[in-house]
Amino acid sequence: MTEKTPAQHADTAAEAVRSINHLTQGAPRDGWAYPGDAYSLVGDLARMAMMLPQALEQVQRFIAGFEEAGHLRSDKNDLDNDLRDTYLGLENARVAAESLYAGLNRAHGGLGSIGYKD
Repeated sequence: MTEKTPAQHADTAAEAVRSINHLTQGAPRDGWAYPGDAYSLVGDLARMAMMLPQALEQVQRFIAGFEEAGHLRSDKNDLDNDLRDTYLGLENARVAAESLYAGLNRAHGGLGSIGYKD
């Protein structure tokens, strides 16, 4: 069996979030009927968000290695601008992921004491 590539894992994660979006719509269902289900989901989303900054930093280092070795070109003939957009975009995404984690972690903490009442 061939190991998945990083991009394939990211695709799997995106598809999982799409599935979550579908499964959390509408009426309660198995695994989505009580406040504890929201607690579990938000906790797992927080865990995912916590790991995103590292992945983004590693993408940046990966591209920087090619840049330092002189192995990059741009189809738009504007490599400096493309790299600036890449590095700034990755930094913006890293900061946003850290903020996402903080928000989800706070929500998870709040949900921890909330339960179902008949």
